Amino acid sequence: MTVVIDGKKLAQDIRVEIKAGVDKFRSERKRDIGLAVVLVGDNPASQVYVRNKIKACEEVGIKSYSEYLPANCAQNSLASVVKRLATDKNIDGILVQLPLPEHLDAEKILKLIPTEKDVDGFSEENTGKLSRGEDCLVACTPNGIMKILERYGVETCGKKAVVVGRSDIVGKPMAMLLINADATVTVCHSKTADLKGECLRADILVAAVGKTKFITADMVKEGATVIDVGMNRNENGKLCGDVDFENVKDKCSYITPVPGGVGPMTITMLMYNTLQAALRR
Repeated sequence: MTVVIDGKKLAQDIRVEIKAGVDKFRSERKRDIGLAVVLVGDNPASQVYVRNKIKACEEVGIKSYSEYLPANCAQNSLASVVKRLATDKNIDGILVQLPLPEHLDAEKILKLIPTEKDVDGFSEENTGKLSRGEDCLVACTPNGIMKILERYGVETCGKKAVVVGRSDIVGKPMAMLLINADATVTVCHSKTADLKGECLRADILVAAVGKTKFITADMVKEGATVIDVGMNRNENGKLCGDVDFENVKDKCSYITPVPGGVGPMTITMLMYNTLQAALRR
């Protein structure tokens, strides 16, 4: 029987644990934990994400700081905001909401965030430590997936894991986390010669390509665990993932739905990273 993973409930359970950690920190250190979110422009999706992050901060007791800049702001204006936050002792974590407007150099901006405040886990130092299996701040979505696997008792040691997608935000860190968890990992992408064959060998299949219903039932092995990272809109405007959920779910042992699977875990792990960043300061 297929288990449909309830990411929303798991995220809420973990937020209770995070809140307890935040309360303990405040009691012992006599200060709040602070997370700064920088939003440039008025991208509707980004605005929703930022609102959800602020709401999550309120829920777990983290103090949120918001910086809003116009879409036409100059590179040096954004850089000066990030530099100010980098030296602010009240700020434990900094997040610059992506994507930035095209005229801004996101890579240069992200490099201004100190490694110890890089709660997105995107810095070269944090990704380098992850590749070496060292303790670090880890990208939120892949870290959330690992929590799902852990809490649902999905074995990774010795298992064949396939990650479809090689982005710096999800695909690559996901692969490194699975390797660190003793899985045998294959990363697939648009130039993979036999994508279907690779997917069919997966005990754990992670889909992160951004294409609606890209993973079909004939690409999934019986009894596999399928993790859907996709957040797409179908022809009717309905939110859906990279996996053809209705046709795939009966072949799986575990599967994440969209919405309600991986999504809720991402912001929860941002809260987790912010607590970890504060504890390390």
